[in-house]
Amino acid sequence: MRKQQEYIFWDKEELVNLSHSLNAEILSTNHGGGYMSSSVVLCNTRKYHGLMVLPLEQFGGERYVLLSNLDETVVVAEHDFHLSTRKYRDVYYPKGHKYLESFHLAPTPTFYYRIGSLLLKKELLFVEKQDQLLVRYTLLEGSGRVKLLIYPLLAFRNAHALTVENMELNTNYTALRDGGVVFKMYAEFPELAFHIDRPAEYIHAPDWNRGVFYAQEAARGYPSVEDLWMPGTFEVEFSEGESVILSVSTLRTLGKDLERKFEKELASRPPRIDFETTLKAAAGQFIANRGRSIWINAGYPWFGRWGRDTMISLPGLTLSFGDYESFRTIFMGLLREARDGFLPNMGGINNSSYNSVDAPLWAMYALHQFYLQDHDAFMQFYAKAKIGGFMRDVMELFTQSNGKNNGVTIDENGIIWTGSQSTALTWMDAVVAGIPVTSRAGAAVELNALWYNAVCFFLMLMEELGQRKIQKRYEWVREGIGENFARLFYNEQQGYLADYIDQSGAHYEIRPNMIFAVSLPYSPLTPEQQHSVMRVVEQHLYTPLGLHTLSPRNPAYKGQYAGDQTERDLAYHQGTIWPWLLDDYVKAMAKVYDEETILKLCKEILKALEKEMHRYGLGTIGEVFDGDPPHVAGGSIAQAWSVAAAVRIMLRLEKMSMKKTKAGKDNKGAKV
Repeated sequence: MRKQQEYIFWDKEELVNLSHSLNAEILSTNHGGGYMSSSVVLCNTRKYHGLMVLPLEQFGGERYVLLSNLDETVVVAEHDFHLSTRKYRDVYYPKGHKYLESFHLAPTPTFYYRIGSLLLKKELLFVEKQDQLLVRYTLLEGSGRVKLLIYPLLAFRNAHALTVENMELNTNYTALRDGGVVFKMYAEFPELAFHIDRPAEYIHAPDWNRGVFYAQEAARGYPSVEDLWMPGTFEVEFSEGESVILSVSTLRTLGKDLERKFEKELASRPPRIDFETTLKAAAGQFIANRGRSIWINAGYPWFGRWGRDTMISLPGLTLSFGDYESFRTIFMGLLREARDGFLPNMGGINNSSYNSVDAPLWAMYALHQFYLQDHDAFMQFYAKAKIGGFMRDVMELFTQSNGKNNGVTIDENGIIWTGSQSTALTWMDAVVAGIPVTSRAGAAVELNALWYNAVCFFLMLMEELGQRKIQKRYEWVREGIGENFARLFYNEQQGYLADYIDQSGAHYEIRPNMIFAVSLPYSPLTPEQQHSVMRVVEQHLYTPLGLHTLSPRNPAYKGQYAGDQTERDLAYHQGTIWPWLLDDYVKAMAKVYDEETILKLCKEILKALEKEMHRYGLGTIGEVFDGDPPHVAGGSIAQAWSVAAAVRIMLRLEKMSMKKTKAGKDNKGAKV
């Protein structure tokens, strides 16, 4: 069943090995905030898994699992063959994975089931920017009429919660004139309409499917058993060469012309024939456009909209592809919620926390990257959107707060100090029992590197615009940091930067945050200091999958990101590897090493990330990896800033390779 140029493909041997296949997960989004996700054999192992998971406005935009899964049974000559796979605490039942012959990620998640001489193809397709799932079953081989039984398993609950059998459930259904059937488990939820594109019978027999077990949740220390509601059965018959399409939607009106719609949607899927095209398709999955608002989902399946993650990943997910419109719209969407220069860090619209001190500085860096990529387009954006007001708010936030906002203060050297021992306000924000694992209260190195770059960018822009009065107001900050950053952070004997400074002095744990003092366009370090810093980072922290968050030589190093929430949080920034840091690592290395070295580095990184694209979150890149070999993937299966970093490195490699090829041709054609 494998097609030419197919990239993500699993065969029967891989699929039937549950110890292997249950740890590989699929993801497909509707680019409207909704997604479907499961293991590669469609056995849900997480509470976040589901075939229709949608953000619901009536619940503040949080994601809810409506359709958890579909059970299917093929009836041939009065024999039942159950195609689904489900785990209860002590047993798998049914065991439909044994019928799986192959899985194909593109053009949409597709499964082939072999039952004797019968071959059934199942395609899952989430309609673009609509809350509609289409499932097409095609009988490719098989004699006589075959009956297909479809049993919906409904959850209707928050993606972070679990459903238990209850008396509040509405067990009724509504039969539509067009043959559709509508369920609404609870009053405050949307309806879920089911349609089939050929004559079918619905038999209502409501019951609870009790005790469904999610192994990944148990491993993470969370409640892991759920009851799912099975309202009844859809029965339909078809023969060899025929297809059946099931539509599941929150609207009653979307059950028409399903075959035409399926083919049109299928044709619009982005190609995934190699690493480059698959990575580009993965990048698009994080952008959610629901018409009235557009945002970036930080990660799937559990992360929502995060201000810091948005600003870090925004250039890679939009500017990399020349998508200036999405950049502008997403940026302005967050700016509308800014408070005194701070951006919302996490939570839904109108329900956000503002505990990220670095988010506004990442926003300044995102604007800086836009400026460097396309000066004219940036200046048009600056004029029309009036982002100058936001930039001035950021400057005022860090120079005038006097400890009022998240403890932000500025000293006479222009250095920014933030937070307290009870807060975790940088990206290393894990907290256990109310105590930050890596508090970093005081003067954090990357915060001040971002601040210096932001000040330099702002002053350069003000000079270009002739705003001499505004420029003069902040020149002392640039001069102060430029003169004092290295004096305060740089360890002359060891040749690297302190991770942060507090009242007790400088803390010299070897962490990756120091790379930003080198990678950013404006650096407060000398070339010799930059080279020394990167030599230490390379020796202690670099792996092709990402950077360690703490040197493995440190006694506090944690080599595995596993266990319950506490164990994982204790390891989260204490040695765990993060891919998102690779983009700035490459940028920093490019400042101190020759192009040939960087070319090899980019190839090494992309080769390592490409392997992971085939075995954890299929077709995408996840959040973290264990610090210790073999560097097992963990965290979310698809992370926006991980993918964004890979995109930037890929485009850098392409540009360098083209330059090298052109130089080779020029040299070849030169006269001797």
